[in-house]
Amino acid sequence: MIDLLTEQAFSFVANPDAVVPQKYGHDQEAILNAQGLLAARKEISSWPGYQPTPLVALPGLARAADVNSVLYKDEGQRFGLGSFKPLGGAYAVLRTIAKEVHRLTGKHITAEDLRTGDYHDIVDTITVCAATDGNHGRSVAWGARMFGCSCVIYINEAVTASREKAIAAYGAEVRRVPGSFDDAVRAASLTSDSQGWHVVPDTAAGGNIEASRNVMQGYAVLADEAIKQLPFATPPSHLFVQAGVGGLAAAVVGQFWQAFGTDRPKAVIVEPHSAGCWFESFKAGEPVVVSGELDSLMAGLACGELSPLCWPILKPGAFAAMTISDTAAIDTMRLLADGKSGDQPIVGGESGVAGLAGFLLASQDRKTRAQLGLYSDSRILVIGSEGNTDPQAYREIVGRSGDEVRAISIEESCA
Repeated sequence: MIDLLTEQAFSFVANPDAVVPQKYGHDQEAILNAQGLLAARKEISSWPGYQPTPLVALPGLARAADVNSVLYKDEGQRFGLGSFKPLGGAYAVLRTIAKEVHRLTGKHITAEDLRTGDYHDIVDTITVCAATDGNHGRSVAWGARMFGCSCVIYINEAVTASREKAIAAYGAEVRRVPGSFDDAVRAASLTSDSQGWHVVPDTAAGGNIEASRNVMQGYAVLADEAIKQLPFATPPSHLFVQAGVGGLAAAVVGQFWQAFGTDRPKAVIVEPHSAGCWFESFKAGEPVVVSGELDSLMAGLACGELSPLCWPILKPGAFAAMTISDTAAIDTMRLLADGKSGDQPIVGGESGVAGLAGFLLASQDRKTRAQLGLYSDSRILVIGSEGNTDPQAYREIVGRSGDEVRAISIEESCA
């Protein structure tokens, strides 16, 4: 085993409420289920530009970490937006519009009805609103432009100008508020209530449980893709997935749970040191709000309050949680870009590499390996949830642009 990351402190806690042999039950079905996945997959797969993102094998990292395999679900070029988020935010925008059209006309509609301009008189009156640290707002704005409604996005003071510009490019009005992501969530919810807008949050704490569920059901499409892409249809033994409010983690854990039942992988939630709301909640056995300075380079994960909609899935479904440093994320971004251990170079963003960083740190620590049951025959799956969604920050960290790294990857695959 080779240490791939410099020795760094990380925190680890086993989830005392995890029930590994348990079947996917009624409480979980009420949130994410096969019928919801079928509807989301049918709709999203019809959108222009849809194609499954690749599940990339990293055999060099697997050898260095002394495991059987490492698979990386690369969301870096999803719909050209650079992250997994379009699967959730844009899908929830569609469902919001469809619900309003049905309320007014009694008709059930699809995205195709909206793309052809049908019902524009209704859609023109709809405004969707969301809070974001970058990617979710970009997804909601993209969905609003695609389906024809207005959009207002709230960001907090730590969101970079580059991310703000990327959201505004899709025609959304962007409003910056003081404080953290959680403060932006509250501002979006309060304003939507007073203005009659439709809030589309990626957290049920944002005031719209139905929209949050639709966001998560859209995310489950990427997990469904990954399951279909698994070599020999063999489930991974371990799943490392990053969490902010928990929507992605719950969607992925829930989909693997539905697919493999009691044979599902051990799921480990990875967060920044400064925003470990899932870590603290597993320790306490109940949802805990983390306050104080939440800023992290991993801006998409800098959340102090988990989504209550995710708790019924992750409380029994996640095996453990970790918190990691920003330095670990930086090192992992560079490791992927450099194609260390002979693997193809990959563009992974600050938040997108957290799951892989958590695995690498855990694999290097003898005690944590034992706690997780990481052995030479273990099969690891991680979700690379974003590429270079902030191109300037990515270049400053890695020393090359995302396009330069991707060009190297193409050259090596053709060699």
